[in-house]
Amino acid sequence: MGHFSTMFNGLARSFSFKKGRNAGSLANEGGREAAKAMVKEAKKKDSILCNSGFLNAEGSESFASVFSKRGNKGVNQDCCIVWEEFGCQDDMLFCGVFDGHGPWGHFVAKTVRESMLPSLLHHWQQGLAQAFLEPELDSEKKHQRFELWKHSFLRTCAAIDHELEQHRKIDTVYSGTTALSIVKQGELVVLANVGDSRAVLATTSDDGSVVPVQLTVDFKPNLPQEAERIRQCNGRVFCLSDEPGVHRVWLPDEESPGLAMSRAFGDYCIKEFGLISVPEVTCRSITRRDQFIILATDGVWDVVSNQEAVEIVSSTLDRAKSSKRLVECAVRAWKRKRRGIAMDDISAICLFFHSSSDQDHLVS
Repeated sequence: MGHFSTMFNGLARSFSFKKGRNAGSLANEGGREAAKAMVKEAKKKDSILCNSGFLNAEGSESFASVFSKRGNKGVNQDCCIVWEEFGCQDDMLFCGVFDGHGPWGHFVAKTVRESMLPSLLHHWQQGLAQAFLEPELDSEKKHQRFELWKHSFLRTCAAIDHELEQHRKIDTVYSGTTALSIVKQGELVVLANVGDSRAVLATTSDDGSVVPVQLTVDFKPNLPQEAERIRQCNGRVFCLSDEPGVHRVWLPDEESPGLAMSRAFGDYCIKEFGLISVPEVTCRSITRRDQFIILATDGVWDVVSNQEAVEIVSSTLDRAKSSKRLVECAVRAWKRKRRGIAMDDISAICLFFHSSSDQDHLVS
């Protein structure tokens, strides 16, 4: 099963050996508290980055650069997070970008960001505990590792959306957030996407050039499968006359809320009419040719192509400044391509897989 921290070892045994209805409830509660304690301890040790900056744990090949810039619409509703040695595991890392919208969007985005880590850890640990009880399961096998993470992400997103609806201090009726998260476990990268942020992989082609591979789908309302689900639930999808090409989700009899994405946390005014918070969960095995992944909110992708983004990042000599340079290029592109339109908040995480010397050797 690999190496677990002392806390997780004890927790796994509690899941495995406690019997009975009440014992299961106690184990679940204990799991949540243990996960929260791990997050708190990681923040004390500065292994979690929630602001613009970079993170590179001692002895790790991974390097994460983070930058976020407020747009021209008010408070910055984007937020990010990176946790190296996720769950106290040497070979694991978590990244996430969250793009809030609506009057309370910045609160919703930060709430989901804070909830995601302990909830995902808790559900992942539950899955590991179950694997202990089922000899035919082997969490070291790639496809079973992926299934474990997929199940954990699905349960986490369902739990978070349920808790948001019950939140007493945040009005989530007309506010919500997207969420794009990845977990890197060894060579396996698992992506969970709710909304229209995007993950793009930069890999090296045979001729040595850097090429993009889009890893996620932008969940816009006009995607055929998304539009069909919304219409089946009596929601509507159309563009306003002054926004040609911008498809939005509307209530059956009102011109609101006009969401530009088909999946999001919150936004309970339209959850019964086709909006969902179910993530699409996918995976990829990282090879020596793969250089980095960009996770960015739609403020980047509205004005910067995948190819442009990977070229900007790969040509930045100082990796610590890679996300800032990408965001700054997006800001200039907004001014050039969308004059007269209020710039969106723009946030990006650049996650590099190999040390600079190893990557230079590969490209050369």
